[in-house]
Amino acid sequence: MVSFSQQTYASRGEQHAHPVAKQLFATMERKQSNLSLAADVSTKSELLEIADKVGPYICVLKTHIDVISNFDQDLVVQLQALAEKHDFLIFEDRKFADIGNTVKLQYGGGVYRIADWAHITNCHVIPGEGIIQGLAEVGMPKGRGLLLLAEMSSKGMLATGAYTDKNVDMAIRNEFVIGFIGSRRFTEERDLITMTPGVGLHASGDALGQQYRTPEHIITENGSDIIIVGRGIYGPGKDAVAEAQRYREAGWNAYLKRLDQN
Repeated sequence: MVSFSQQTYASRGEQHAHPVAKQLFATMERKQSNLSLAADVSTKSELLEIADKVGPYICVLKTHIDVISNFDQDLVVQLQALAEKHDFLIFEDRKFADIGNTVKLQYGGGVYRIADWAHITNCHVIPGEGIIQGLAEVGMPKGRGLLLLAEMSSKGMLATGAYTDKNVDMAIRNEFVIGFIGSRRFTEERDLITMTPGVGLHASGDALGQQYRTPEHIITENGSDIIIVGRGIYGPGKDAVAEAQRYREAGWNAYLKRLDQN
């Protein structure tokens, strides 16, 4: 059997059963981008500005909506319009981590009503498989998708070994799950997407334990599918458009190199 990482995004999208995965792979192929922007900003205007600037170069906009100090429903409307305008998906990096009934309420309701506008969200499986089932009850009827936090990019993370293996087992048997947050391809039993944070054009780190790995290491060597980049694109003194173009090119070239090796 040919590994999923040896196949093109286009062919994987055509074969995939999940509507969000199909949409994501088609977007990646159409835009020739496997870049996700981590938009960790704190105001509505900043989020909309950065999404509009780099939207043409990304396949996914990753948000932390609960850090927006002046959140309102107009922000959601404008984000959805930008996703349509620039052809990207929205991933709310909520990291749900409670029992199934609680996450149903958090995902479908409250102030943010995440399931109404985010194509993708994610969760820890510490509470057990019920968290996936609870989120699925809300998200599946709306055509949404879920990522499991199989690994994180911070120094000293505890999501390793047997815990990561449990994530993989749960993902394989839950159709609402479209993939993982992690550093590598985890399984060939299902075509599950891996999105990797902590990516930089040069391997390095920061004072708070973030560890950066290059696009080539993550995409070509580890078989991941999407690189997640934040401060490397819009940090102080950076030209966000130019940096987004650089990361998009680096990520796509790493993907082409992976295909060429097969």
